[in-house]
Amino acid sequence: MLLEAIGSVLLGLALSWAAVRLFADRLPERRAVFLTGPLGALFGAHVTHVALGPGHSVGTLVGALLVGAVTLSLLLRPTGRRLRSRAIPS
Repeated sequence: MLLEAIGSVLLGLALSWAAVRLFADRLPERRAVFLTGPLGALFGAHVTHVALGPGHSVGTLVGALLVGAVTLSLLLRPTGRRLRSRAIPS
């Protein structure tokens, strides 16, 4: 379990680094990204470990990778296109 936790944190850091490199203009500050990635991956490893049980290290790391990627995707801001509110005619 300890190696799964360390591996998931390292995967989260790698995901964060890749997200900062690819989407730097659409993400908040780097500190938030480098905190969200490992925490999301650690949470994903915990949930996957509980679901699969002990002895499924690869599956746990895959779950950590997926949940870490999803939590990082929640930080992405939309591109330059802004939504405009329409005035409701009375």
